[in-house]
Amino acid sequence: MAISEFEQHRLESILKKFCDEKGPPAHIRDQLQWGFRVDPDQQTVELFEIRPYFMDASRKIESKFAKAAYVKTSKTWKIYWMRGTGNWTKYAPCPKMKTIEEFLKVVKEDEFHCFFG
Repeated sequence: MAISEFEQHRLESILKKFCDEKGPPAHIRDQLQWGFRVDPDQQTVELFEIRPYFMDASRKIESKFAKAAYVKTSKTWKIYWMRGTGNWTKYAPCPKMKTIEEFLKVVKEDEFHCFFG
């Protein structure tokens, strides 16, 4: 079952605020910024960096670094980080969270240097 339209808007609002406040400073946002994607059908949220492609600055590339997948039966968010191999890996220190705010707190703190290296 998909995330409701109301919940999607709530998530987008929370994620936009997070990216604006915790992302790169405003003076370098033409070179690096954070973005997010909410997929209501897959019940996932992804965070990624957006930067110019080094061989063609007019092109932008996205580098995903964090993902949360909602499990309705347990009402939890499973947390993943992107490995250098390009595969999502379950975030072992705390694989599940109750809220999206908790997920964002774990990403921000990045205690084990999985999300930002």
